[in-house]
Amino acid sequence: MFEDSKYKSKMLKTYEVFQQELSSLRTGRANANMLDIIKVDVYGQKMPINQLGSITAPEPRSINIQVWDLNNVPLIDSAIKKSELGLNPQIDGQLIRLPVPDLSEERRSEIKKIIKSMGEKCKISIRNIRREANDELKKLLKDKNISEDDLKKKEKIIQDATDEQIKIIDERVKIKEKEIMTI
Repeated sequence: MFEDSKYKSKMLKTYEVFQQELSSLRTGRANANMLDIIKVDVYGQKMPINQLGSITAPEPRSINIQVWDLNNVPLIDSAIKKSELGLNPQIDGQLIRLPVPDLSEERRSEIKKIIKSMGEKCKISIRNIRREANDELKKLLKDKNISEDDLKKKEKIIQDATDEQIKIIDERVKIKEKEIMTI
């Protein structure tokens, strides 16, 4: 039987991933989550920095990474430099300091575009989940497992969930853009 809760939870998971990606964007204030999107090639696999050292933000404009294995310091350094975060690591033994510079107007505009793009990708994923649900419903109707009325009711439930998620995404994008544009 068709379970709309399965599709609603898929939509929520998609939104959670979007939230996580947004929190990794640099807003001019140091935030350990900024490093979440960076993966370092160590031990034959790609690992997030928080699995290779302790990350702290001792001041509003800096992040410190206390790397556990000295051999990983150059690998983390190069991964940070290759990332789109625009950070320049300073190495002091096993400690990597990341001063977070102020955002230029140009960089703020770039980040706004990135936020919009992330929002669009998330909305596309939500719509794909809706399509998947509707396809399942049509198959159930074709196999005569549900009635025409049930089909309409379930489609409305899925459409409402889709609309709600898209509205939440749009609001989150606006909030993040405002945060980026405030100095």
